[in-house]
Amino acid sequence: MSKGLFAKKSISALLDEASDKSHALKRTLGPMNLTAMGIGAIIGAGLFVLTGPAAATYAGPGVLISFVIAAIVCVFSALCYAEFASMIPIAGSAYSYAYATLGEFVAWIMGWVLVCEFLFSPTTVAVGWSSYFVSLMRDCGWDISAAWSNGPIAYDLVNGWMVTGNFLNIPAMLIVTLIGGMVAIGIQTAAFVNNLLVIVKLGVIALLIICGMAFINWDNLTPLIPANTGVFGQFGWSGVMRGASVVFFAFIGFDAIATLAQESRNPQKDMPIGMLGSLGISTIAYILVGIVLLGAVSYTQMGAPDSFAVAVNAFGPKFVWLRYVVKIAILAGLTTVILVMIMGLARILFTMAIDGLLPKAFGKTHPKFKTPFFATLFVTLVMIVITGVFPVEILGQLTSMSTLLVFAIVGVGILILRYKQPKLHRPFKAPLGPVIPLLAVLTCLIQMGALPAVTWIQLIGWMVVGLIIYAVYGARHSLLRHPRKA
Repeated sequence: MSKGLFAKKSISALLDEASDKSHALKRTLGPMNLTAMGIGAIIGAGLFVLTGPAAATYAGPGVLISFVIAAIVCVFSALCYAEFASMIPIAGSAYSYAYATLGEFVAWIMGWVLVCEFLFSPTTVAVGWSSYFVSLMRDCGWDISAAWSNGPIAYDLVNGWMVTGNFLNIPAMLIVTLIGGMVAIGIQTAAFVNNLLVIVKLGVIALLIICGMAFINWDNLTPLIPANTGVFGQFGWSGVMRGASVVFFAFIGFDAIATLAQESRNPQKDMPIGMLGSLGISTIAYILVGIVLLGAVSYTQMGAPDSFAVAVNAFGPKFVWLRYVVKIAILAGLTTVILVMIMGLARILFTMAIDGLLPKAFGKTHPKFKTPFFATLFVTLVMIVITGVFPVEILGQLTSMSTLLVFAIVGVGILILRYKQPKLHRPFKAPLGPVIPLLAVLTCLIQMGALPAVTWIQLIGWMVVGLIIYAVYGARHSLLRHPRKA
C-alpha cells in the first residue's frame, strides 16, 4: 500500500525537493510583492466582469450579501492555506499539501482540479478584458467587429449551447500571448509589472468610489433581495447563495500566492501575510465598489460582461474623462490576474512533472531565466485557444466549482495533519483548533451545491479526462511509486 495509489510524501522530502538546485527557482519575492501579487490576482474579473451578470441573473442588489458570504468562506480557506504554506513552502501549492496528507491519487485529483482553476480563471478574465478593450476602443471612435472580438459559441441556462456566428476573440488571444511571453522570461519583470498595475488599479478604484458616491440612487438598492421567481437560484435567498457561488470567483487569487513559495525570500513568514493581507484589502474594495456600481444603475441593466462600463457611462457627460480612466484601469487590473494565474499554473505543472506525474519537459527550468519555461509556453498556447472560443459565463462558474473543491480538500488535509502529526512545527496555525478547517470544508461544499447542474457535469467531465491521463501516464511514471524511473 505504501507504494500504491495512496503513497504519501513526507514533508521533509518535499522540503528537500524545494532546495534541490537542479529544480531551483529564483527567490526574489518579499511580503509586499506577495501581497501585491494576491491583490493583482484577486481584483479582476470577479469584480469587473461577473458582478453585473451575477446581480442581473441571480441575486439583484443582494449580490452585496453574496460578496460577504463568499469572503467569509475564503477567510476560512485562506487560514488553512496559510498554515500549509508556512509548513510546506513549495511551488506545488495544494497539490503538494495533498501529497503529504492524503496520498498520490488524491494529490493527482487536487493537481488536476488546480489546473482547471488556474486554466479557466485567466481565460475568463481574458474574455472580460476583451469586452472592456472593445468598449474603450468604441469610446475612442474605433469599432472592432463582434465577429473578431467574441467566441464562436455561447451558453445560457435557458437555451444551452449556441453557435454565435462569430469567428474568434482576437483581443483576448493577444493579451494572453503578451502576458505569457513576459512571464516566461522572468519573475522579477513580472513582479515589477504587477506591482505597477496594482497601484494603478487601486488608485482608480478609490477615485471611482469617491466620484460615484454622488450618483448612488438608493432606490436601485431596494429591495436588497428581490423576490424569488419560483426557480431555485433566481433571486430570493437561493439567488443570493448562487450569486455567492458565482462571485466566489472574485476572491480566487490568494491561493495563487502559494505557488510562489519557492520564489519567496522568507516563505514561512511572508506567505500568510500575502494571503490574508491581499484577501482583506480586496474584500473592502469589493463592498465599496459594489455599492457604487449597483447604486448608479439598476441591476436589471447589468447583464453584460462590461457592466462596469455601463455604470460609469451612467455618470453622464460631465464625467466622460472618468469613463476612459476607469476602463484603462480595469484593463490593467484584469491584466494582473492573467499574469499571476499563468505564473501559478506553470508552477503547478512544474511540480507535478518533478514528481513524474507529467512529462519531464514541464519540470525543467530555463538555464538563464530560472523559470519553468516550457510549462509557461504550453500553458499560454492552451489559454490562447480557450480564450478565442469560449464565453465568460460558463468559464467563470467552472472555475468557481473547481476552486471550491480544492479549498474543501485543503481543509480536510489540515484536519488530517492536525490529527496525525500534532507536534509538527507550524510557523502559522489557523486558530480555534479544528473549527476553522471544518468550516472551510462545510461552507465550500454548501456553495458547490448552489451552482447549476451543468457546472457539475463539466467538472465531472474534467475529472474523467484527468483520471484517464493519470492511468495512462502518471501512475506509470510516478517517481514515488517507481523510484527506478528517477
